[in-house]
Amino acid sequence: MVDCDHDCKSCGVEGCEEDEAKNFNIFRAYLNKESSVKKVIGVVSGKGGVGKSLVTSLLAVEASKRGKKTAILDADITGPSIPKAFGVTGRVVSQGDYLMPCKSEGGIDIMSLNLALDNESDPVIWRGPMIASVVKQFWTDTIWDKEDVMFVDMPPGTGDVTLTVFQSLPLAGLVVVTSPQDLVGMIVEKAMKMASMMDIPVLGIVENMSYIKCPTCGEILRPFGESKVEGLARKYNIKCTAQMPIDQKLAETVDKGGIEGIAENPLADFAANLL
Repeated sequence: MVDCDHDCKSCGVEGCEEDEAKNFNIFRAYLNKESSVKKVIGVVSGKGGVGKSLVTSLLAVEASKRGKKTAILDADITGPSIPKAFGVTGRVVSQGDYLMPCKSEGGIDIMSLNLALDNESDPVIWRGPMIASVVKQFWTDTIWDKEDVMFVDMPPGTGDVTLTVFQSLPLAGLVVVTSPQDLVGMIVEKAMKMASMMDIPVLGIVENMSYIKCPTCGEILRPFGESKVEGLARKYNIKCTAQMPIDQKLAETVDKGGIEGIAENPLADFAANLL
């Protein structure tokens, strides 16, 4: 075999063993020469409103706390909320031909369309192909400086952007976010089946809004019914799971942009198993 730089997109050798081993994907997007990312984890939900961006943020906070150089690519173009959770209000700037991500107070690199808008409440009224193209540009045209782990906050559903990320980024795996309702579980399974069809492993499942803990007596209440995360995990042979409570203090902290200052991360152990 000829000397190989492992960059299959520039290889002209027919039948290259490296190309065959990687099952080279013509849709794959590549980082620019200034960037490197060791591990990419997508966070998906299948349905909106279950706390996917919150889970993404908590995972990134824990990774950074554990000494990992951490980044978040906010692929939820029409509903970006990552900058708000971290209190990041700066504007994305360019450096030469590339974009520079904004940094959180704790040093997490963040790229989100909300950091490029004049007003964070301005709507993004774009068709799917344009949105998908922007997500790819966030990956290829941003300087991701020696990131140990990147979390990609995906839009809900199994549409254009989700397909683009699945095909274009070198995902190590996915974290699926759900809640106890049967309807949510059914829709989440669609996302899990999509991942399976595209040979992307599901690394773990987080059930958000799983319970409320009474601050007085400590009793566990389940306003949305009994937890279904373990049954879902058994069905798909997934070993890493977590249940998150409805937590008013956490919600208030996130609304104030202070997620990096939380005292106890409910996904600390879950994140440790991913990293």
